[in-house]
Amino acid sequence: MSDQPKHGPPHGMEKHDLGGNNDLGALSQAQQADLNQFKMKTRIGNEKYLREHPEVECLIAGFLGDVLTKRPESIREFAAEYFTNPTLPEKVEKQLTERQEKLKQNRVIQSLT
Repeated sequence: MSDQPKHGPPHGMEKHDLGGNNDLGALSQAQQADLNQFKMKTRIGNEKYLREHPEVECLIAGFLGDVLTKRPESIREFAAEYFTNPTLPEKVEKQLTERQEKLKQNRVIQSLT
């Protein structure tokens, strides 16, 4: 049997498809390399999307903040109500505006130091 792949998995990704000594697991070296490339491209794509859409972070942060403060009995019911609330777009827009103001303030503070 051939040696272990000479490439490592992308940072932060475990080698689930590799077995023990002299065992390549379920994937060949080429398949594992292709999978690692796919994982890296997916992570990069996700990061780009999140940077282009900061409202996603505001939406998630607002939801998690409400969950942790209100501690609902049923997360599913709470989530359904939260994400179907007709005032949600305005709430997210307000959070986004506040976030942008804080970033501006931080830049000013950093430029003064």
